Amino acid sequence: MSGPQRSDGAALNRWRLVLGKNAQDQMPLEGGPKLARMDDALDFLYSREAGPDVRDDISRERQGGSGASQLTVARWLSEVRQLFPQETAEVLQRHALDRYHLTELLTDREVLEKMEPDQALLETILSLKGMMKGDVLEAARRIVRRVVEELTKKMRSQVQRSALGKLDRNSRSNVHSLRNLDIRRTIRKNLAHYDRDQQRLVLEQIYFNGRARRYNPWRVILAVDESGSMLPSIIHSAVMAGIFAGMPMLDTRLIIFDTAVVDLSGRVDDPVQTLMSVQLGGGTNIAGALRYCESLITAPHHTMVVLVSDLCEGGPRQNLYGVCRDIIESGARLIALTALNENAAPEYDRDTAQALADLGAHVGAMTPEKLADFMAGVMRG
Repeated sequence: MSGPQRSDGAALNRWRLVLGKNAQDQMPLEGGPKLARMDDALDFLYSREAGPDVRDDISRERQGGSGASQLTVARWLSEVRQLFPQETAEVLQRHALDRYHLTELLTDREVLEKMEPDQALLETILSLKGMMKGDVLEAARRIVRRVVEELTKKMRSQVQRSALGKLDRNSRSNVHSLRNLDIRRTIRKNLAHYDRDQQRLVLEQIYFNGRARRYNPWRVILAVDESGSMLPSIIHSAVMAGIFAGMPMLDTRLIIFDTAVVDLSGRVDDPVQTLMSVQLGGGTNIAGALRYCESLITAPHHTMVVLVSDLCEGGPRQNLYGVCRDIIESGARLIALTALNENAAPEYDRDTAQALADLGAHVGAMTPEKLADFMAGVMRG
């Protein structure tokens, strides 16, 4: 009986979501907070069908609560992306823009600039930037830079605390010995204090290298799936690539892909440019992207290929398995991340993930700090 009851309950919940909040008394939702959030998101959009007078009455009834009346357009778009499948989220967004004309983010710079500059707004801007123009687009770019700078600061601190940070010769050492003296950096940083009369360099700060030796640089190739469902991971990947680019033991390459491959290695140190280049949606050809990554491998035993994708391959899976096998057999490390963000909560093709793991790839979801630790472990052998 428990199976049919769950099925009937799910069907009733779906009908209740379709009918909207006005059906709550006759058909209450039965489930956790996610269903309530979905209900709020749908009500925020489709209650417009009732007309302004009815909507005003409903809004007054809900004042003081935590329901849909408190959602903004930006927050609503973020909720939709998190709660619904990608195809459904795209339909809802299209209805919002075309049917209900919720175009404040696209046409009003002042509305955009008054919004809280956080990751939810960043995701919304990246989703809609193709429709933004003129001063609205410039305002959006400034917001992207502001949020990315805050995120970079936070993630750089995490990387510096990680095992990878301990391998970075740019980090300062607590061991102040002549062997660890960074002469070039010390001179460069103190040039402003050169005493022309005495013709000597006054050293106000002396810099030391970390204790780890610098080995041949490792090449890290980040291949990032730009499908809409991967947006939080795309943001974190772009920021991580920028952090890696500043580490002397890493030679960082960055590509983004859908059915085509775009090499952004030339702007890897600017996450804002990277993110503003992303075109969300479209198909996915992971095999083609990894073939391009394979062409960038020059020293396999000092190369890590980091694939960030939900592993929903649009082409034949055998092509994907073939290129993964070739990369692994070359001696390079293949890391398939089904999510790279603070929550590391993935949604991915489990059959493909298992197949890649069986081939010898490391497959999993990671926070940025965990990825840095993992990379350090690989580098140390």
